[in-house]
Amino acid sequence: MRVYPAIALLLSFVICTPGLAQTTYQTDASHAVILDAETGEVLFSRNADEAMPPASMSKMMTVLMLIEAIEAGSLSLDDELPVSEYAWRTGGAASGSSTMFLEVNSRARVDDLLRGIIIQSGNDACIVVAEAIGGSEAAFADMMTDRAHELGLTSASFANSTGWPHPDHRISALDLARLARILIEDHPDYYDIWSEREFTYNGIRQYNRNPLLGVFSGADGLKTGHTEESGYGLVGSAERDGERRIIVFNGMSSNNDRATEAERMMRSALSDYSLYRLFEAGDPVDHQAEVFMGEAPTVALRVSSDVTAGLHRRARRDLSVSVSYDGPLVAPVQEGDVVGTLTVEAPDYEARTYDLVAAESVAEKGLMGRIGAAIAHMLRG
Repeated sequence: MRVYPAIALLLSFVICTPGLAQTTYQTDASHAVILDAETGEVLFSRNADEAMPPASMSKMMTVLMLIEAIEAGSLSLDDELPVSEYAWRTGGAASGSSTMFLEVNSRARVDDLLRGIIIQSGNDACIVVAEAIGGSEAAFADMMTDRAHELGLTSASFANSTGWPHPDHRISALDLARLARILIEDHPDYYDIWSEREFTYNGIRQYNRNPLLGVFSGADGLKTGHTEESGYGLVGSAERDGERRIIVFNGMSSNNDRATEAERMMRSALSDYSLYRLFEAGDPVDHQAEVFMGEAPTVALRVSSDVTAGLHRRARRDLSVSVSYDGPLVAPVQEGDVVGTLTVEAPDYEARTYDLVAAESVAEKGLMGRIGAAIAHMLRG
């Protein structure tokens, strides 16, 4: 295996200063992730792939299911859905949990239920929606899990529509961030609701619990969560100067700690982290692979896909890029053949590898050329 140092194109990024960049972001959250909304690139991660109890943050999936039902035409914003005794007793005023204060045996407009879930975090509203779409909350939870897996949110396992504590109700911080990205990008007509500061239903005014709204410029979503098991968590999003970041964290010890961490993490997400485009698909690298028995002694290499790295500004100075291939390559080599890898590494960044392909074809030598090359090879030992 031949390994080469960073290529010349990236010398401006490769300045080795060991020990300079330590942990790029410190947080007391048990699980956290910062995501670039445009690309889906992970900029910071702490236990982000580990399934965790999401509390009310999982209501984003309930909202997605409702929005998809509306867009499919099976429900409309003007439809009125029945409030069952189960929904009222389990998630309404009688439950003592987050509620929209729906009245038992009443009917509620889908438009109101949507705001009741997003703004008021109403457990009763979630159950009403679940029963209307799935027939029962348990069946709806299975539908939520199946749909999440279809969307690539493989850590998701839902046991209810509300986020109420249950050992089988889990999803990772990273998948929550990806779910937020789906809501933002694929369903923009409904996204403004996430930034509404208050909603009044049944004469009761309740306020959006998102601590970023009205405090952090550019913040416009999405959802808080809290149970004894999960601690205090947040899925937040903000946009500044055309850049949007999504943050997710969980496991804070108090409401005040959550508010402080939300602002601090979002500020860092937008100020300290950037997405660096190192190569575009088809760009050459500054090394050539040796070719044995080829009409040409070497072949140029190109990257097969875009190469980007989302990094803290302090980690950027320790970025390194290396090229490797099993060589020499044996002719014939076809243009586009995968012949090596390019590896990107940096502090607090999970190393990534990208395929390198042959930039052109190299034919095998003729018979006499192969004999001559074999003799030369033997003479060289």
